[in-house]
Amino acid sequence: MSLLFPNAIRGLRDRLIANPAFQRWAADFPLTRPIAQRRASGLFDICAGFVYSQVLYACVELDLFERVANGPRVASDLAPELELTPEAAERLLRAAVALKLLERRGSDERGHARYGLGYHGAAVRGNPGIAAMVRHHRMFYQDLADPLALLRGEVAQTELGRYWDYAGNSDPAEADDGAVAAYSELMTASHGFVADDTLDAYSLKDHRCLLDIGGGEGNFLIAAAKRWPDLRLMLFDLPTVAERARKRFVALGLADRASAYGGDLMVSELPKGADIVSLVRVVHDHDDANAMTILRAARAALPQGGTLLITEPMSETPGAEPIGDAYFGLYLLAMGSGRPRPPRELKAMVAAAGFERVRMVRTRRPMQTRIMLAQAG
Repeated sequence: MSLLFPNAIRGLRDRLIANPAFQRWAADFPLTRPIAQRRASGLFDICAGFVYSQVLYACVELDLFERVANGPRVASDLAPELELTPEAAERLLRAAVALKLLERRGSDERGHARYGLGYHGAAVRGNPGIAAMVRHHRMFYQDLADPLALLRGEVAQTELGRYWDYAGNSDPAEADDGAVAAYSELMTASHGFVADDTLDAYSLKDHRCLLDIGGGEGNFLIAAAKRWPDLRLMLFDLPTVAERARKRFVALGLADRASAYGGDLMVSELPKGADIVSLVRVVHDHDDANAMTILRAARAALPQGGTLLITEPMSETPGAEPIGDAYFGLYLLAMGSGRPRPPRELKAMVAAAGFERVRMVRTRRPMQTRIMLAQAG
């Protein structure tokens, strides 16, 4: 009975919310009116979310935030730079104001509205990784043009699957530089805040050597190197990606303490010598069998008591469920590999790979970065 009673209550709630008469009453009654308005606005945001994202995409593509960063502008003055009519420019600027990407800042002597950076626009301008992801999403939107076909596996080749070449490549280690350049550069641009939030939450001061698996062009290792000058660094990724990282280490003067190793994570043995191994947004990119292969490889690379650090967005994150379950759930499906996992599932996998004392560490922005630590058993 205890299980049936809450379901009965929820069933009554569902019938009430779906009832047009109740909807009208809730919207009119003073005590329920604010709740009804918030729920209606939230539902409309879901319906209109694609339009909102396209407004942001237009602003990024037109470099609009930079154009107003040094002072407010009016639509008629901006229009020639944007290659839009004054009317179209005004329409875009008003839409951006509604989304807090821009804000109105008075009028000029002609009475025309002036537009400057809004709260969200300033945040995008300050983080180039956001703009890089917004541009990247153009491919994702193409894959979602028919979401049912995507969910049913009826799309022979997705745009994201083509872009993330390693996800569906039977021999990823053979990928040439041209195949990995685009996504390597995107990872470098977009992972800065992930590295900072992770290293703020977990200090590496007591470690002597960090191995970053799937480390791309070395973004995470470079961030760690700046904080702990005595920390030795190792990176493992596909051969062409590792070579790009190696060149970056040389350019930054890190060649004497940073090494890059190339191979196929599914079959290659990882380099030994690290007392901590990091997997930065790697595990969720792989289906369960390959994810377990990676975790076991990480365990084999560590000595007894060595530390495993996993940092990635996770499913069922309180207050951020749309990011972990809706966004990453569909994104990884379109990519062709992986899924977001809740901490309880990831903990079980980590334990099965030979780790113990698995725990979560609080981070600044858990909607994008959650940390799991474990010790090699």
